[in-house]
Amino acid sequence: EIDALIEEINPWLVEQFPNALVSVRKYGVGPDNTWAFEVRLSGPAIADPAVLRSIAGEGVTILKNHPLAGPIQTDWREPTTKLEPQFNQERARWASVTRDDIARTTQRAFDGRSVGLYREDDDLLPIVLRHTQDERREFTSLELLQVQPSMSTTTVPLLQVTDGVPVEWEDPIIGRRDRRRTITVQANPVQGTTLPTLRDAVLEDFDAIELPPGYTMEWGGEYEDTVSAQKGLIPGIIPMVIIILLILVALFNAYRPPIVILLTVPFAMIGITWGLLIFDVPFGFVALLGAMSLIGMMMKNAIVLLDECNVQLDGGKGRYEAIVYAALSRLRPVFLAAATTVLGVIPQLKDVFWQGLSVSVMAGLSFGTLLTMFMVPVLYATIYRLRAGANPEDAPRTTGGSDERIPQHA
Repeated sequence: EIDALIEEINPWLVEQFPNALVSVRKYGVGPDNTWAFEVRLSGPAIADPAVLRSIAGEGVTILKNHPLAGPIQTDWREPTTKLEPQFNQERARWASVTRDDIARTTQRAFDGRSVGLYREDDDLLPIVLRHTQDERREFTSLELLQVQPSMSTTTVPLLQVTDGVPVEWEDPIIGRRDRRRTITVQANPVQGTTLPTLRDAVLEDFDAIELPPGYTMEWGGEYEDTVSAQKGLIPGIIPMVIIILLILVALFNAYRPPIVILLTVPFAMIGITWGLLIFDVPFGFVALLGAMSLIGMMMKNAIVLLDECNVQLDGGKGRYEAIVYAALSRLRPVFLAAATTVLGVIPQLKDVFWQGLSVSVMAGLSFGTLLTMFMVPVLYATIYRLRAGANPEDAPRTTGGSDERIPQHA
């Protein structure tokens, strides 16, 4: 329902508030960023803000010219105007006016000055003294603002102790990262577009931006979070792969059966890909966890099949007949085991957070089960160079799971 609501709200906002920046987005599932697309531009600690804004402006222009980019901004936002009285120290000394006197006067005139408290039931409300709203809007009368020195009862106009009150531009926010001045170009993709699609579309243009010496550009937002999360999996993946290989080699006491199993696992990505496309689910971090858990399920199915093959070899069958019989006899238990797992994750399809994992397991395991019953025998026959119609009396068999070929009459 939210997708249809966003499609209705965005055109209305553009029509009613054409000059406003309004970002309409879904609530994130788990850790989430307000701006999915972020590019950080950093300079030295004393970098010129105008240079950083100029570089960021090139990035904003790239995004504005691309149809996949939605709301765009920089975290420094837009420059603002300010009125800064130019203090004349010589004339102010003659009038006994200090900078603090001017600061208190301008604060009283515009921001207001608290002169007391008003009690209303249990609440204390401040009493603020300041100029009327019409006077605060009229900046031309600022030069005639009366300044009262702290050591005098007479007042002097602001123009008498200043060289004027010019209007200047300033940056309301100057961001820093690692003690370096940093401005971030932020954006969100349009509805229905993922961040990787938007990033890939503008990556070449951003890489073409020329940076002055000492300035750097790095990617942030969801891309940085994704890379960081994936790097966090590496310390666990390496021991996992080593332990799996040791278990497979120890289980079969050979190297060719583990090769068959490992060659079968990558084909499960075909089922995962089609499942994510059909259910329109992005391949996020949770879907990645589902794909990793699918590796163990695929290996389990292949181990069951190859173990049955070894049982048939020990019973006197040749390798070709053994692998064919194992595939036929193990079809029902492997299929039922996969079916129970698929049915078990169906309730998670309605959960937004676990939907990616559920689709990965369902589609990957369904396709992987069928794949196991065909690919494992094919790869087994290919690696062992088996052919149909071979004489079963001369076919080799294994003893104790080894790869040594021992004639059956021995």
